Amino acid sequence: MTKDLRIKSSAFDGTMRAPNRAMLRAVGLTDEDFKKPMIGVADTESEVTPCNIHMGSLSRRAKEGARDAGAVPFLFHTITVSDGISMGTPGMRYSLPSRDIIADSIETVVGAENFDGLVAFGGCDKNIPGCMIAIANAEIPSVFVYGGTIAPGHLNGKDIDLVSVFEGVGKHNNGDITDAELKAIECAACPGAGACGGMYTANTMASAIEALGMSLPGSSSHPAESSEKEVDSEEAGRAVMNLLENGIYPKDIMTKEAFENAITVVMVLGGSTNAILHLLAIAHAIEVDLTIDDFDRIQKKVPHLADLKPSGRFVMEDLYKVGGVQAVMKMLFEAGYLHGDCMTVTGKTIAENLKDAPSLKEGQEIIAPLDNPKRKDGPLIILKGNLSPEGSVAKVSGVKVKVHTGPARVFDTEEEATAAVMKNEINEGDVLVIRFVGPKGGPGMPEMLSISSILVGKGLGEKVALLTDGRFSGGTHGLVVGHIAPEAQVGGPIAFLKDGDLVTIDSEKKQLTFDVSEEELEQRRAHWVAPPLYKKGVLGKYAHNVTSASRGAVTDYLNRD
Repeated sequence: MTKDLRIKSSAFDGTMRAPNRAMLRAVGLTDEDFKKPMIGVADTESEVTPCNIHMGSLSRRAKEGARDAGAVPFLFHTITVSDGISMGTPGMRYSLPSRDIIADSIETVVGAENFDGLVAFGGCDKNIPGCMIAIANAEIPSVFVYGGTIAPGHLNGKDIDLVSVFEGVGKHNNGDITDAELKAIECAACPGAGACGGMYTANTMASAIEALGMSLPGSSSHPAESSEKEVDSEEAGRAVMNLLENGIYPKDIMTKEAFENAITVVMVLGGSTNAILHLLAIAHAIEVDLTIDDFDRIQKKVPHLADLKPSGRFVMEDLYKVGGVQAVMKMLFEAGYLHGDCMTVTGKTIAENLKDAPSLKEGQEIIAPLDNPKRKDGPLIILKGNLSPEGSVAKVSGVKVKVHTGPARVFDTEEEATAAVMKNEINEGDVLVIRFVGPKGGPGMPEMLSISSILVGKGLGEKVALLTDGRFSGGTHGLVVGHIAPEAQVGGPIAFLKDGDLVTIDSEKKQLTFDVSEEELEQRRAHWVAPPLYKKGVLGKYAHNVTSASRGAVTDYLNRD
């Protein structure tokens, strides 16, 4: 006889619930099914992006696993958007808000349908943290499954990816490649299903979530189009039943120590700056006291080891072939960098999971040894100063310039800044500033991959600094600083920058400053009027509710000042 594990689905007991059961009978449930736990399977399948186009088959595998384990699975869908397709267009404003829409939609279905457990599938940058925020808010036993990385494209004997196309635009504008060469890059960059292949935001967040303990071992490394990913998906359906049987909830897994493990892995792998934003938001949802100062603390003691794109040579599939994230975690745990007693969705601790995990293959070049790191501390640094009192974020992997001082070239839109770059109006030594693109000001905190890639393609990646209160893609590299807080829209100092002001980025002192006296700053502030907040539709709701990037750009009111 099936063990009765019902928690929320017990709401369907009793004669008063006959109408509820009648509706469920219409979708195929029987008397025997009402004795079983009900598991939601959140599917982000979509034809708008290769990251998620294959998710339907994976989510059905999770249903099979849950059903085989004695549950009744229910498949439902939520949205996704493609950052890569919307990049450099007004559509990019919808990217970060989609994270919260996804989280809210999953939580809504889970709560309304009284599910006992959840398997959530994410494949692109925002539906991964969106799923995790939903898991935190739903407060039922849950497992996250990553849709997997795309295979690299191949052109002229070299691996290429989506970022190669953005950088190709800069090279083309510079006259370094022809129309035909740019078209060849475009056609070869993305060969199939899966998320962008470097250590960009999707692969960064998948790795962080595996280190957090919320996905099965290996999930972040298995390529999208692999048999391992299919097995991973099916096992997730079984795993959520194990969590339910043992009473293991997300709060038991996502502890402060677990977040420290996630941050450690992100630093070692040279992950995306967006990880800071998203991990803060997930921690907020699960009510763990995590701040940007925790990232600063861990950055000081954790080395950067991975030679992964965008600043390195390799992609996620290459890491998978030499042992994957589990092998990296095993090395870090054995060296004392990870908390081994943290619980995971396997029902075992990190230490127990890693006991039988593979070690990194001998002779591999992707992960440097701990005694000879690419950088002795982490590559994601928090900068503060009179230009960013609440903090800003820079990714310094591969960047040789430690200190840059130059005159500000200030733009209030990305379009105007891009036009200036394409017209060769930005000079070596300049500090290009794009403001009023923060969480409220954008609204939606768009990413600046397009313009940063054009700068790299034109040979200005470390000769021109790029600052913004918006975000950067995980594929961005070069002398860039984002997440400047407070943002311009709310009267942060970046709002009062003027052309010609000298700005200094000092990655060694972790400072972001501009050479304007407090008296002059006060005079500028006294004559400043904030632009009106956007009011219409989704972006209007977002603009009026979202918090600072330094707090994860969250939109609910939990612990809000």
